[in-house]
Parts: sequence; structure tokens; C-alpha cells
Amino acid sequence: MKTHHDLDVWKKAISLVTEIYKLTESFPKVEQYGLTNQIRRSAVSIPSNIAEGAARASSKEFSQFLSIALGSVSELETQLIVSNNLNFIEKIHFEEMLNRIVTIRKMIVGLKKSLFI
Repeated sequence: MKTHHDLDVWKKAISLVTEIYKLTESFPKVEQYGLTNQIRRSAVSIPSNIAEGAARASSKEFSQFLSIALGSVSELETQLIVSNNLNFIEKIHFEEMLNRIVTIRKMIVGLKKSLFI
């Protein structure tokens, strides 16, 4: 691996962030500093931690940052469920985001496992 730019999971996470920003543009203005901000921060945290981990000197450090990214994935999933329950997201967009999250989660877990082979 050369850099995090070479990781498909990082690319997918960057794409997810872009879609999350577009999705949350339609959230109520009252949520701008609440749920909207939290969703965006947890989404950005995913590729950020993948990138930071990839830049570390050891597989152990990389694995720790991947664990943090997994936490952010779960946080984002939870926040999207709350948003869906509040009818801030159309069902089709909610399901699409959840599918993307599941894919990214699986890829991060797979990458973590590959570090110790």
C-alpha cells in the first residue's frame, strides 16, 4: 500500500461523506448545530481515521485507528436511525445510506483482519 488514497474503503468513505453532506442540507435549520453537525462529524471521522491510521508506522497503530473508524460508523448509523425516526430522511435515502454503511463496516473489519496475517 502506498497511501490511504489506494484504499477502496477510504474512497467509499469519502463518497459517503459527500452524500451525507447533501442529505443533511435538507434537515431543519433548528438541527444545524445539533443532529446535522453530529452526523457530519461522525461521517468525516470515518475516512479521517482510516487516513491517519494508514500513515502510522505499525499495523497495531493502524488497527487502533480502524477501530475508531468503526466506532464512527456505528455512531453515524445511530444518528441516521434517529433522523429517520424524526422523518428528516426519506426512506429510500435512509436505506441507501444504511447499505453503504454496512459495506464500509465490512471493509474496515476485513482490513483490520488483513493487518495481522
